[in-house]
Amino acid sequence: MKFLRDLLDKQKPLFHKGGKLENLYYLYEAGETFLFTPNHTTNPRGAQIRDAIDLKRMMITVVIAMIPCLLFGIYNTGNMHYLAVGEAADFGDKFLLGAILVLPIVLVSYAAGGLVEAIFAVVRKHPINEGFLVTGMLIPLVVPATIPLWQVALATIFAVVIAKEVFGGTGMNILNVAMTARAFLYFAYPMQISGDQVWTYVGDKMPVDGFSGATALAVAYQAGQEGVTATSALASHNAGIMDDMFSFANMFFGFIPGSIGETSTLMALIGAAILILTGVASWKIIASAFGGAWLMGFVLELLAVNEYMAMPAHYHLVMGGIAFGIVFMATDPVSASQTETGKWIYGFMIGVLTVIIRVTNPAYPEGIMLAVLFMNVFAPLIDHYVVQANKKRRLQRATV
Repeated sequence: MKFLRDLLDKQKPLFHKGGKLENLYYLYEAGETFLFTPNHTTNPRGAQIRDAIDLKRMMITVVIAMIPCLLFGIYNTGNMHYLAVGEAADFGDKFLLGAILVLPIVLVSYAAGGLVEAIFAVVRKHPINEGFLVTGMLIPLVVPATIPLWQVALATIFAVVIAKEVFGGTGMNILNVAMTARAFLYFAYPMQISGDQVWTYVGDKMPVDGFSGATALAVAYQAGQEGVTATSALASHNAGIMDDMFSFANMFFGFIPGSIGETSTLMALIGAAILILTGVASWKIIASAFGGAWLMGFVLELLAVNEYMAMPAHYHLVMGGIAFGIVFMATDPVSASQTETGKWIYGFMIGVLTVIIRVTNPAYPEGIMLAVLFMNVFAPLIDHYVVQANKKRRLQRATV
């Protein structure tokens, strides 16, 4: 490491003011701070608050919390492929195939988003922040393994520019960047991000006859159309190829078709534990969102007019990407509510809206995406009224 440190120090004058590469200083600074602890010192003037948790450590913590979802997603991608083509394979073969399919998506996401961040840093002459460390991992985890790489790059560029940089960069965005990328893909290229073939056709092999890679949400909705109970339709889906594919246990553990990192509720909860214990994410948002989803599912079950609505409320908590979305998207500290009361309202409404969108509008089977983006827009308004209510109560006490 001393050799690398000496090499960077030798090149540093070229990037300082007056050097041949001074316009690229912030690219150099980004690489240096990524490899080594910055040598910046606190300005001695004025009061300072020191904290061990800076932006880089916070972002790295979120990335670490996503690793269980990533590793399981890699395995499950290979697992779904071998189920679809009707071939037996051991754990190593499944994981290797999954890695071959998933890792290029991760690399393209980081490359495309990193390029945009670098261009804006050079043009605006500001440091490259670490915010994209999380976004670059989130985007691959919310898309299927069969997504074309050029679409990953296009969606990443669109999301970073439109949802982040136009608002001022890291810490200024009003929409969750990764959810914006998924929404872009969903509306621009629906055939590549939804439908049975997305989850079954991997590589150059077609799935075996009779195998459907539909998601649990699609199966539950179809049950309502056919007049059979949603739970029985889920339990009998792909019977004979994989018994009880959409049983509650399989959906909880994640052995089902779906986007790379969203299928396993268990892995998402492990990530939630890491984020909560480290103080990075708000447990209030997570708890209220799950509570809101369960309560809305319970209410709709009581008022059910079809079998989809009559599905038990707890099934909504393990279907689709709701757990992943709540843990990693809803808790985004930039686009979520900031007040403590606001976090309860914000999370609760995300859970409620997710289930409402799922049940009432089958055109958007994965409601968590629209619910998070919708509540991102309303988060500042929620905080505004919470602050105003606090002011009113304090003024009343002051005049007594």
